[in-house]
Amino acid sequence: MTPTIADDDWSRMFLDGKWVPSPSGETLAVADPSTRDRLFDVPAATEDDVNAAFEAAAAAQDEWADASPSRRQGAILDGMDALEESFDDVVDLLISEGGSSTAKATIETQNTLATMGEAATFPARMKGEHAGSNIPNKENIVERRPEGVISVITPWNFPLVLTMRAVAPAIATGNSVVLKPSSETPVTGGLLVAKLFEEAALPDGVLNVVTGSGSDIGDNMAGHPVADVVAFTGSTSVGREVAATAGRNLAIAAMELGGNNAHIVTADADIDEAVEAGTFGSFIHSGQVCLSINRHVVHEDIYDEYVGKLATRAEEIATGSVHDPATIVGPIINESQREQILRFIDDTVDAGATLETGGEVVSLNGVEDSLVVAPTVLSGVTSDMPTACNEHFGPIAPVIPAGDVDEAVEIANDTEYGLSGSVYAGDVGRGREIAQRIDTGMIHVNDQPVNEEPHMPFGGVGASGIGRYNGDEVLQEFTQTKWTSVQHEPRDYGL
Repeated sequence: MTPTIADDDWSRMFLDGKWVPSPSGETLAVADPSTRDRLFDVPAATEDDVNAAFEAAAAAQDEWADASPSRRQGAILDGMDALEESFDDVVDLLISEGGSSTAKATIETQNTLATMGEAATFPARMKGEHAGSNIPNKENIVERRPEGVISVITPWNFPLVLTMRAVAPAIATGNSVVLKPSSETPVTGGLLVAKLFEEAALPDGVLNVVTGSGSDIGDNMAGHPVADVVAFTGSTSVGREVAATAGRNLAIAAMELGGNNAHIVTADADIDEAVEAGTFGSFIHSGQVCLSINRHVVHEDIYDEYVGKLATRAEEIATGSVHDPATIVGPIINESQREQILRFIDDTVDAGATLETGGEVVSLNGVEDSLVVAPTVLSGVTSDMPTACNEHFGPIAPVIPAGDVDEAVEIANDTEYGLSGSVYAGDVGRGREIAQRIDTGMIHVNDQPVNEEPHMPFGGVGASGIGRYNGDEVLQEFTQTKWTSVQHEPRDYGL
């Protein structure tokens, strides 16, 4: 059942169990961010295609909801087997399509397998309960049932794992799915997922994948009347619109949105360890991570030393084309993102910050318009400067001084976001006390913010989202309770 991933042309969508072209004949070109070469063309779906996908999902859902736990678990395990057998091909696709480094692509594929493994336990965890009644001879039964049809809209930065984080639990809990991946990564975020599940024991229509531009079909994905849940991962600005559109149909909005995560470093922290964590947290996947460190908040007593060591580490990071397995910082996903990152850097320097290193585009041999931005460290940053007050989504490390812990906490909380964060402290107990004061959905002590484990709740507060993924939280997100009462003896109504 190994998918033919390496040589597939990806020219069709997956609807109702079949690979079909879009009747419009329109396509979207997908390019390699490192080489800028065209990789393949995918269908540009229309609203009619989306409607057909939802029609197929609705028709398939009842049968799948009634499938045995072992059958639903088996479908997830089949998908895992396909991914394991195609591991190297999948890593190569993530490198070529999404600009992932070999290290990042490998970690993402491993995490996807772990996510699917967790989801495979969900069919056996959909348990209900019996409860007593105030009415004589009555039995109360609470069941956990699928929500129905789930609309999944996913991003380009971690396309495979962030898609599977929604799709695998949805299928495992008896729902059907309509998936629209980002137009930047339509294969690794969508068509590949259909390929992995193609030979699994899924009824036709349980999983449907449409590829296309958000401007063309995004509103229909978010506001389709058949959708019972709209699961979206992406920017806060788009997420607000998606949630509002879903709400008009009273669909549940599961939103994992942006972040402006702080890395607090106290005066008694081990500076070398804090810098190493900070380097990873700012520069992994070129900073294109919702969990990445957006602000380094460092005690003034160690500030200069921290900045110097962070700049040195930034200059040591292997930077360039991700087709070199040693590369860590590779290309930004597209020109508009690159230009925004460079503007943030320039505007922050104009506002009074000091550019310690980086801040320029890295030339690549044979590439006319490189998308690689050098790892950048900025000192003398304040909270109102562009790289600090915006989610910059690039390889930028703005370092903000703090006079004491109270000021550091105030700086960390000075944002509408509340996704993740980290505290590096010499005393772990003190670090945990500080962590409790940070308004985030996730926080990590003596580590950096880029952490995810499939059995731990993932999500934020404030402008960082609604709801949670992973573990029991996503199981509850994608299911609903149904109360059934049984009156075993005739009831006296007192009329």
